Amino acid sequence: MTDPLVIFTPSGKRGRFPVGTPVLTAARQLGVDLDSVCGGRGICSKCQVSPGYGSFPKHGVTVERDALSEWNSVEERYKSKRGMKEGRRLGCQATVQKDVVIDVPAESQVHKQVVRKEATARTIAMDPATRLYFVEVEEPDMHEPSGDMERLVKALESQWNTGPVTASLPVLRKLQPTLRKGNWQVTVALHQPHEEQPATLVDLWPGLYEQGLYGLAIDLGSTTIAAHLCDLSDGRILGSAGIMNPQIRFGEDLMSRVSYVMMNPGGDTEMTDAVRAAINDLAVEIASQSAVDPRAVVETVIVCNPVMHHLLLGIDPVELGQAPFALATSSALNLEAKDLDLHSLNPAAKAYILPCIAGHVGADCAAVALSEEPGKQPELTLIVDVGTNAELLLGDTRRVLACSSPTGPAFEGAQISSGQRAAPGAIEKITIDPATKEPRFRVIGCDLWSDEPGFHEATKGTGITGICGSGIIEAVAEMRMAGLVDPSGLIGSAEQCGTERMIPEGRTHAYVIHDATAEGGPKITVTQGDIRAIQLAKSALYAGARLLMDEFGADRVERMVLAGAFGAHISPKHAMVLGMIPDAPLSHVRSAGNAAGTGARIALLNRASRREIEATVGKITKVETAIAPRFQEHFVNANALPHATDPFPELAQIVTLPEVSFNTNGDGADGGRRRRRRG
Repeated sequence: MTDPLVIFTPSGKRGRFPVGTPVLTAARQLGVDLDSVCGGRGICSKCQVSPGYGSFPKHGVTVERDALSEWNSVEERYKSKRGMKEGRRLGCQATVQKDVVIDVPAESQVHKQVVRKEATARTIAMDPATRLYFVEVEEPDMHEPSGDMERLVKALESQWNTGPVTASLPVLRKLQPTLRKGNWQVTVALHQPHEEQPATLVDLWPGLYEQGLYGLAIDLGSTTIAAHLCDLSDGRILGSAGIMNPQIRFGEDLMSRVSYVMMNPGGDTEMTDAVRAAINDLAVEIASQSAVDPRAVVETVIVCNPVMHHLLLGIDPVELGQAPFALATSSALNLEAKDLDLHSLNPAAKAYILPCIAGHVGADCAAVALSEEPGKQPELTLIVDVGTNAELLLGDTRRVLACSSPTGPAFEGAQISSGQRAAPGAIEKITIDPATKEPRFRVIGCDLWSDEPGFHEATKGTGITGICGSGIIEAVAEMRMAGLVDPSGLIGSAEQCGTERMIPEGRTHAYVIHDATAEGGPKITVTQGDIRAIQLAKSALYAGARLLMDEFGADRVERMVLAGAFGAHISPKHAMVLGMIPDAPLSHVRSAGNAAGTGARIALLNRASRREIEATVGKITKVETAIAPRFQEHFVNANALPHATDPFPELAQIVTLPEVSFNTNGDGADGGRRRRRRG
């Protein structure tokens, strides 16, 4: 009998453990970030986990309801006294019985995930769809009978020229007591998406209300959810926060989640409930941090990819998992926030979702287009929103093309042997000396490099726990520049590379970045499997860019923008060494930060921009990578580091890549100079 397989998300770490092993023990042995302070006695509740049930095609397992031991008296006692979210288990009490997928929620992690989607400074012309108006309303008169609502609308029209106004039943119920409490003076919040449309009464307060109105700009990604709380009067960002998307436990990438829905009836409802609950939690958190009453949040703008779009709306995403990748709707949506179960906001809050461009190019890409305006650029501009599913825009004043490319979660640190999400203790930057082959690195949470005085003391609190997405990109590129990896992506041996940091790993080799096993810590390496995972991800990205360039009839781009939380933290030089992006002068490559989040803020604060992006999306031409004849050719050629056939003349001016080859028939003693003979 094979021991049960235990898979932890979001870290992706896995291992086999004997039946009866506590989940907390399995997590500790795998180096999973799961908190516990009571020694496993079921007192502290820090080790709460969420098991997933059903079929997980990506992981190759089906999790049965009895995959963990039965709910016990310790868990029952804790839940009855302190409360625990439905479906949660205590990792110290639940034991492994069968194959299982276990999610470690953010609050159970010692080293909290760093959601790197900070707001980018941007000047935005203020014209919000929801505004405050102070009005004086005529008192009722028996000689001129009319309703309070009608007299309020008349006052708004005469004093503010607002035009027709409608109100929902819950708001109407507040109208009469509010008017009388304010002695016929009230402040109302009106929502009017476009000037020619009727306004909607969202809320009202007696007298002069000066506490302000607020809106949330939400970037709902497949891996993370980020939100910016904005003042609707002046556009100030009062707070930004982010959390992991809890849907990760159903699959790290979008197609895994679609597969989960296909294999598990009701799986779409599970994911819809999970993401809506997460948005509510995020809204409460960011409002609390900003000392704002969540009920003063009267509007939200949401951008997301098509699969997230459907799951947020409660629409089955199965059609997006198969050609022709049909969306249920691609139009912009004006909704009631309560229709999305966003009950933490104002009861009458509105929600606007930007239009999607096509089957796998979503509202988040539309938001990037709104923020970066490729169609208004005189230079041919390539915009790459790097994430689990990369979205690319290429265009200038003539036209704009778009495509998506399934890069997978490797860029996020998943599927990497020592990989992890961005959290304190994760290696995020690295250099390798070409002569000595020795590394130096920086970790999240510490500004010092590993060879600088004070580094070890500064990192005692977090430890050195793994390597995140930006770190693995730099590590592989540095290995290529140091001659530890050849153009095909093959890692050399210790004899070939001249360093004992190259260690055998089965039939291949690995490079040791950091070894703390003597102190009970982890050994952080880059393995051959890690190189292959990065090659697959970067090849998909580059192939997508080349397809757009082919369609445009261009061999070069004049300007590149790296967007997205991950794109903001990768080095353009290292990305070019890997061949993630086309060759260009590094001075022509810039980061746009969280451009999708910026686009969401623009749409929140300027209603004219909504109409603009709705018109722009209709002019963008979608290039479908799944059926493009040359995609496979571009993909295969892009496997090389940086590329098998495309020249990189700009890169060659700043970096000289060693001419090495480790594909030999011998034992490696020739230093990789001898190539395999053709049979």
